[in-house]
Amino acid sequence: MELQASAPNLPATFVRPPTSAGRAAPFLPMSRAEMAALGWDACDIVLVTGDAYVDHPSFGMAIIGRLLESQGFRVGIIAQPDWQSAEPFKALGQPRLFFGVTGGNLDSMVNRYTADRRLRHDDAYTAGGEGGKRPDRCTIVYTQRCREAYKGVPIILGGIEASLRRIAHYDYWSDKVRRSILADAKADLLIYGNAERAVCEVAHRLAAGAAPQDLDSIRGVALFRRVPEHYTELPADDLDSTDEAATRKPGDTVIRLPAYEVVKDDKEAYARASRVLHREANPGNARPMVQRHGDRDLWLNPPPIPLTSEEMDAVYDLPYARAPHPAYGDAKIPAWDMIKFSVTIMRGCFGGCTFCSITEHEGRVIQNRSEGSILKEIEQIRDKTPGFTGVISDVGGPTANMYRMACKDPKIEAACRLPSCVFPDICPNLNTSHDDLIRLYRKVREVEGVKKVMVASGVRYDLAVRSPEYVKELVTHHVGGRLKIAPEHTERGPLDKMMKPGIGTYDRFKEMFDEAAKQAGKKYYLIPYFIAAHPGTTDEDMMHLALWLKKNDYRADQVQTFLPSPMATATAMYHTEINPLRGVRRGGSESVEAIKGMRQRRLHKAFLRYHDPENWPLLREALREMGRADLIGPRPDQLVPFSQPPGTGMGKAEGKPGGRPRHAGRPVFTTKGVPLRK
Repeated sequence: MELQASAPNLPATFVRPPTSAGRAAPFLPMSRAEMAALGWDACDIVLVTGDAYVDHPSFGMAIIGRLLESQGFRVGIIAQPDWQSAEPFKALGQPRLFFGVTGGNLDSMVNRYTADRRLRHDDAYTAGGEGGKRPDRCTIVYTQRCREAYKGVPIILGGIEASLRRIAHYDYWSDKVRRSILADAKADLLIYGNAERAVCEVAHRLAAGAAPQDLDSIRGVALFRRVPEHYTELPADDLDSTDEAATRKPGDTVIRLPAYEVVKDDKEAYARASRVLHREANPGNARPMVQRHGDRDLWLNPPPIPLTSEEMDAVYDLPYARAPHPAYGDAKIPAWDMIKFSVTIMRGCFGGCTFCSITEHEGRVIQNRSEGSILKEIEQIRDKTPGFTGVISDVGGPTANMYRMACKDPKIEAACRLPSCVFPDICPNLNTSHDDLIRLYRKVREVEGVKKVMVASGVRYDLAVRSPEYVKELVTHHVGGRLKIAPEHTERGPLDKMMKPGIGTYDRFKEMFDEAAKQAGKKYYLIPYFIAAHPGTTDEDMMHLALWLKKNDYRADQVQTFLPSPMATATAMYHTEINPLRGVRRGGSESVEAIKGMRQRRLHKAFLRYHDPENWPLLREALREMGRADLIGPRPDQLVPFSQPPGTGMGKAEGKPGGRPRHAGRPVFTTKGVPLRK
């Protein structure tokens, strides 16, 4: 059977002999009735997701489902099933090829709990914003229910929850090192990172009769297998040799990470495994890795090769309905409302911020869409998305301004093992030109029916200061009163552990921003983000940050406390109190202060909200303990006053039980708080 007429001309990477599907479905079916309307008696593939089903390329299951559909497969969706029994997982019948299981666009534990391990009562990826529609560690739970429903059907894991838990990893919510999610879920295969190529190849090879264990040659795949006899094993301990050539062996090599049974108890071994994993993240030179789990070896193939612009265009040009499934009726899905007028122009990030997991999932090499594909999507938003008023809410991606930036020399790019292209300084081999992005902005503004184009993605200001023309273009045309950026801290100690530039770079950007706003005749403000309790941060660091905030007249309304997400380098610092950015050697590793006690975490958060009277008792007590009682008083250069307003300071900020945080229960749809200028 031919591919449906509505499918785009997919590049050679995605073209395989199609199987059984017909035309593109209006929505991928979520019920037997929808299957019957399409003339299907069964699905080839059933995708199970922890998110509501929104048929839009900002939602992972929609991308994977539509891509598989374009290959000729019949694809159904089971979204947020009741996990109490296997019956909801039988809703579409037994899939002919496999179940694809994902936790959704966020790790389910990050989605359900705050940085203080408190249960969230809302979920931006659920109809009505209702919390509790997915279980903890939902990838594991869903897999178990799929297995109960149809025992012989292969189960393939994907999405960010599986991707960032692909090896033995520290889990903040249970405060222990857990096995690879592939082991805990008892699935057949795990696909990590940008999965488009891998999932197409997996589907076609399974359709051709291959078994999951036969798919060990596909990039971006993890599975349990024996190490082939012709491979040479390279212990992770050897990889910090100053002479990397000495670690190179002729022929095929695989890196042996410390076993799960070792890293769960040995923090130095865990830090070493984390360091090696991040050094083997470049698809140009990464080698396969293996990690023992009990009596089996977990095998990780090298990361996927980044998608070309042609491939990215093919993915984003698929026939999405660009709306939530009709089953949700008029219910609001907050995540959809946030992005329905926005456009993704690129993937990946070469910043390497240690608290962020974008690089571990999407990669360090920027993957770009073409101008034509981006403009076409904006026209689709204009013509098809209800409620469009002429405002594009965002043109960006993981960052706003890395579009078409890349290493000047492909050979250097393929050989590099540095975790960041911009820390401690911007690499001289990096092309930092903003010309392509400026040209794109101008073309987007010219689309008929578009009145305003916003840039809401985070601007990498250390790159922006290299292009005054970009800053002027941004401020003149693409800012709506406030621009959010993320210096994260003011002090060198925590900034080095974050791999972020110094506050001086922020100051230079602010000068350029203010001047551009003045020239444009606008009154605009920068909204800086800061992190409390990040590894490597002392109480004194937070005190100095609070003084900087007060001096610059910033008052943070909601703030972000460091959350140790799976696989992030900063999470390894938090768990091990070792710095994996440097060599990890027995007895010779650099130590890192980790902020784990709840009182100290509350204190660091209180410094960010120095202006809140609820925090003053805790801050006064801490300042006295730090020998800085001189900062208590009414002067502008002092941090908190002597006196307490009546009726304040009696809750948890004072360390007393029973108090309620001032902002508890408020919906939070961003990864960071939004400081408001006084």
